[in-house]
Amino acid sequence: MARSLDVYLLGQFVGRLAQNVHGDMEFQYDLTWLDQEDAVALSQSLPLRSEPFTRRECRGFFGGILPEGENRGIIARNLGISAANDLAMLEAIGGECAGAVTFIPTGESLSPQAGHYQPLTDGQLAEILRKLPRRPLLAGEESVRLSLAGAQDKLAVHVTAGQILLPLNAAPSSHILKPAIGRLEATVANELLCMSLAAAIGLPVPAAEVGRVEEIDYLLVERYDRPIGEDGNPMRLHQEDFCQALGIPSETKYQDEGGPSTQDCFQLLRSASSVPALDVARLLDALIFNYLVGNCDAHGKNFSLLYRGSVNQTRTTTFAPLYDLVCTAYYPDLSRRMAMKIGGEFDPAKLYPRHFERLAEEAGLTQPMVRRRVPAMARAVKSKIAVVTPNHAVATAIADIICGNCDRTLERFR
Repeated sequence: MARSLDVYLLGQFVGRLAQNVHGDMEFQYDLTWLDQEDAVALSQSLPLRSEPFTRRECRGFFGGILPEGENRGIIARNLGISAANDLAMLEAIGGECAGAVTFIPTGESLSPQAGHYQPLTDGQLAEILRKLPRRPLLAGEESVRLSLAGAQDKLAVHVTAGQILLPLNAAPSSHILKPAIGRLEATVANELLCMSLAAAIGLPVPAAEVGRVEEIDYLLVERYDRPIGEDGNPMRLHQEDFCQALGIPSETKYQDEGGPSTQDCFQLLRSASSVPALDVARLLDALIFNYLVGNCDAHGKNFSLLYRGSVNQTRTTTFAPLYDLVCTAYYPDLSRRMAMKIGGEFDPAKLYPRHFERLAEEAGLTQPMVRRRVPAMARAVKSKIAVVTPNHAVATAIADIICGNCDRTLERFR
């Protein structure tokens, strides 16, 4: 029997995701939703229309909600489904997702009061963190329906009055908890340094702090798509990453595999943002910052659009705060090629002013402005890095790498 899921946006039924007679996934907006004067699209890549979207058209958005890589395969085995079956996986874990979408099996109702939270003791949290490599996102655990994109182990949690709670039955979370990546040294200290450095020079990033339970370090990051409401509970805001907005599947997120280029990203902001001039400048800053801190993994899924306002109000679209900021250059086993070219060059060590001038052309910005902005950010990073570097040997080594990148950049832009 073909299965289908009802798709809700901000608690309102908008359409149905189903398997057609050929077994392929397709999505169709509900006519009642389309008839509403204030109806909005789920994605830039899924504009409002009555005709169904084929798997090729809709998989970039819906598949982009799900975890990737090895974790996706583990989840599939734990759930007894095919790793390639996006619909079956969304049925199992698509309760609390990035953005404001929720998936409910057709025929069941979405109850706004269904979700609740389980307080976690330190011992319970430590047990969960040890379990995550074997059971990513706790998929398959009773009442847990959490989905987060990406390949890293992580968990959506709710934090209130210093207490960490596990959302159950599609209750909204407030934070993402990220333990260290086992095969990479001190990723928690690394990401804390990069996130703190971005905040120190004025880039928009969510608040992040380090926690520790039974000798296990983790990074606790506020969700920018879950602001806390007047009742003290998280509220959902819709969001989508750039790959989803461009209809690009997660497995081709890198530019040299067919993923977005910097030019694609700038064009997306110019067409989608409610404040395109501001957001284009913010994306430029993000690209420069990732280059300076040695983050070569800044691909299309690490940039997002954030939608504010309910479907019954005027909706604004902006470039979301930055996330997943890590100095990948510290790890010798990771690629030194950037996920997206800057001015036609993948190798950050080979970037010169001419490459940023070409980036200015792609972004529709003036070359003198970009030539000024790159060294200005390098000086800002150098002025703040000593203040934000945690007392950690790996963080100190990473700070040295970042300072070296800044010095090289300043020399080339002199």
